[in-house]
Formats: sequence, structure tokens, C-alpha cells
Amino acid sequence: MSNTNVHLSKKDKNICIEVKNLKKYFLIKKGFFEKKIQCVKAVDDVSFYIKKGETLGLVGESGCGKSTTGRTLIRLYEPTGGEIIFDGVEIGKMPEKEIHPFRKKMQMIFQDPYASLNTRMTVGDIIGEALDIHKIAGGKERIEIIHDLLAKVGLNPDHAIRYPHEFSGGQRQRIGIARALAVKPEFIICDEPISALDVSIQAQVVNMLGDLQKELGLTYLFIAHDLSMVRYISDRVGVMYLGKLVEIADRDEIFKNPAHPYTKALLSAIPIPDPEILKTRQSILLEGDVPSPINPPLGCRFCSRCKYAMKKCSEVEPEMKNLGKGHTAACHLL
Repeated sequence: MSNTNVHLSKKDKNICIEVKNLKKYFLIKKGFFEKKIQCVKAVDDVSFYIKKGETLGLVGESGCGKSTTGRTLIRLYEPTGGEIIFDGVEIGKMPEKEIHPFRKKMQMIFQDPYASLNTRMTVGDIIGEALDIHKIAGGKERIEIIHDLLAKVGLNPDHAIRYPHEFSGGQRQRIGIARALAVKPEFIICDEPISALDVSIQAQVVNMLGDLQKELGLTYLFIAHDLSMVRYISDRVGVMYLGKLVEIADRDEIFKNPAHPYTKALLSAIPIPDPEILKTRQSILLEGDVPSPINPPLGCRFCSRCKYAMKKCSEVEPEMKNLGKGHTAACHLL
């Protein structure tokens, strides 16, 4: 079957960002002359799109390339190959000077709310730094914008003169969100924004992100481990394994009808609060270790841990197949 669902037209005005065959390889060098000895294929030939105003959840095990994908989209990492089309413009190969205006439109919320904040700067200066860099506002207007942003994320104006260490983890993440909103972005990458927070605070932050999305018309790439939270906030969900996107579909479709064996294993591990339902559910236990991204398998990268693996799986890499209803997956069983 064709993979027409993976790529869309550059002229589609409803698409915020489209990624085509994105690659990010990290070279491992050794010795005095830094001779290249190996290559880590962190993101390898990944394609997807995100519509304006929607949230795409990106899930998978640690080390699968989720965060690297997000950082490459925003050009914190330079892509090794592929295209990044933002609002109809290819920015993946764009020189640094030319990409500067696009940095206002794309922002990131980081996983660790403390490490991502400069401890020597006040909260007001942390949020106001982007205003200064992009020459958006100064003086009294700058202060008003900072106070307004603090109010949007549930903090008080007097917090602007305090330092990051004076806040709780949840409050620090709110500061990080306010900083991301300072330049009025269109697209925000949320790189596991709740994983470092207490469970009681996670729901508050996710609800706030949802409210801000509705109010400001934001588009999100939401990277996370917590599948329950991804189901709550996302419109569509993509599943990554060892640098590859193995399945992508609408939220309800992927949770009700997962197609890829890896997706099925992930969903079977979601905790269920009802003990009676939990007794009847069969968890899928994955055996073996995740292959090295330095030397991944030749065929399907999941074949060494898949109980349905055939000879073909270890020889030929599966292509993304269109299963209908916007659902695509890469598996020889389909």
C-alpha cells in the first residue's frame, strides 16, 4: 500500500510543520586527530506533519530519538538530512542568519525546569531576555509584558524580581512556559514538560497548556513517556522506536486499534485503576535489549524483540503503510 498519508503538499495552508525523511546522526570521534570511528543514528528517516492548532504526541522508550527529533526541528541540532518545512518554508538547510525570524515562531519547553533556567538571572530577566534579543519591547512595555505572561501561567507580578531557586518545580516549569510564550510563537515543542514534576502538579501544567493552546491558537509537539497523559492532551499520536517512526494515527484510533507490535506492547503497560479490568488484561512483555543505534538491525529495528518476527523482518526494512483513517504503520504483518 502507498504511504501518501506521510507526506503532504507544501502548499497546504492548514499544516504548521511538515517533516520529510528527517535524519540526525551523531559522529563518534576518537584520538588526537578526532578520527570518525562510529555514527549514532538517533533519528533516521522520520516523516510526519502537524496541523495548525493541533497537538501531536510523540512516545517511545528512552533513547528512541523523541527529544532529538524535537531539538532538530527547532534547529538546536543541525539535521543530517531531510526537510523541515515550517509554514510552507523549508528551514532545515537555512543559514543561521536567515532562520533568526523563524525562531520567534518556534519555541521549546524543556524537561528539567531548573536546569533550563539561568540561576543568576531574575525571573523577569529570564522571560524578558527573548524580548530583548528580538527587540520586541523595552522599558515600561517590557515590564507589562512580563507581568502579563506571569499572570497567564498562574504566577504573580512580584515573582519577577525573584530567582529560580526560590520556586518549586511546578512553578519553575510555569516560568519556562512563560519564557516560551514571550515572543508569541505559533509552534511549541514540549519536551517531556511534566516528567520531572510531582504527580499532583502534572495535571495542572497539562491543563494550563491546553488552555493556552485554545486561547493563543498554539500548535504542540508533545513528547512524553506517560501514555495516559499523551492520550489526554494529544489529537494524534506518533510512536518511535530506535530512531524510527513506526506508527502514527489519531489518538482514539491508535489506542483502540494499535497496529504495530511495539505500539501494542506500549499500550499494554498503561496502568489501569480498576483492579477487575487489570486482572483480565494481558500485558505484553518485551524480551531482550534495545539494539544499539550505532549498529541497528538491517531490516525492521524491532524484529529482535518481536514474537511475530519472520525471516523477511530481519532482511527488509518495512515501509509506512496507509491503513485508512489517517492511520499509518511500518510492519510486514500489515
